[in-house]
Amino acid sequence: MIKQIKLIVCFGIVICAVLTFGCAFNLMDVKYQSAHIESIRDEVKPFILSADTPIHGAPCGYSRSLHKGTKWEAIGRVVEGIVYRSRNQTLTIECSNIFEAYLVVAGDYLVGFYLPVEKAFSPLSEKIKLDMSS
Repeated sequence: MIKQIKLIVCFGIVICAVLTFGCAFNLMDVKYQSAHIESIRDEVKPFILSADTPIHGAPCGYSRSLHKGTKWEAIGRVVEGIVYRSRNQTLTIECSNIFEAYLVVAGDYLVGFYLPVEKAFSPLSEKIKLDMSS
């Protein structure tokens, strides 16, 4: 009888451990800061990517690629650069959630993403040179 109770208690402990640790996952959050987007008063021309562009250093390590031939149109400006949206490619960044994202470009470099729902800027760990044409 005591052996059966010990066995039931041990079995219960194992089940509790499996349920507690088996369901755990790493919650990672996209790092972003509030950003006010301003309309563009001066004319900023759209651009077309001349080459596929892999995005390294995206938040949470998910890789993305911007597709060759995708047209990006300026929709506004944040402190970090010009915000571009595409009607040809939907862009998201992912961690524990999925966020719609627009490009933030300074000069010829992708510096991060504008998250329109959150009204925020999420920086890349490193700038990425974009091969752009008009």
